[in-house]
Amino acid sequence: MPISKDGILLKLKKLGSKRNIEGMKRFGIQGGEMLGISVTTLRKLKKEIPNNHKLALELYDTGIHEAKMLASMVDEVELVSEKQMDKWVSKFDSWDICDGVCMNLFCNTPFVEKKIYEYAKSKKEFIRRTAFTLIACLCFRRKDLRDKELIPYLSLIKEYSFDERNFVKKAVNWALRQLGKRNLKLNKLAIKLSKELIKSKEKHTRWIGSNALTELESEAVQKRLGKDIIKKNK
Repeated sequence: MPISKDGILLKLKKLGSKRNIEGMKRFGIQGGEMLGISVTTLRKLKKEIPNNHKLALELYDTGIHEAKMLASMVDEVELVSEKQMDKWVSKFDSWDICDGVCMNLFCNTPFVEKKIYEYAKSKKEFIRRTAFTLIACLCFRRKDLRDKELIPYLSLIKEYSFDERNFVKKAVNWALRQLGKRNLKLNKLAIKLSKELIKSKEKHTRWIGSNALTELESEAVQKRLGKDIIKKNK
């Protein structure tokens, strides 16, 4: 396969499936031009493509759904700028692109913390979702981060739990759950916040707290966190 924008687009179009597009739409995946290619297939394709910042920019600028996702997989994080991050985020139009780009690329940028607070203030649904998606990604991707770097995000989660828009409230909930599953200390703090949210007068805020609490107090999570403590003490 030619490693060029045009060569990759040709390959993507051959892999596309109209039937898959309908399935994607049923899961709330939307966007401009969609080809109907699974993320699993895109990850296999990525193995054939060396990381290339210029190529990533070209693929994202096509506006094609799957090309944008692939761009986040082949980009070189050390070359990503705040300007690029702002440009890409401003074009998010689907939850899977938002989550995929954050997970594959943006959570590893050196300015991610700054951008979380910046994007949370935005009134645009997908930009605000990006802030909380990034928090969730930091919690399970960035093992280098210390508790004191993550704890302040609990206040941000509480502050924006008022947003009833579907793609925001689900990201806020995701951030709370992931933070609370990182270790026992953060679990206790996340459970405490979840119980506070459950007392809210707002239905969507109560949902965020209740849904998170169910998972954070679950036997599976508590057992895993308990095992982590045992391992550290050995």
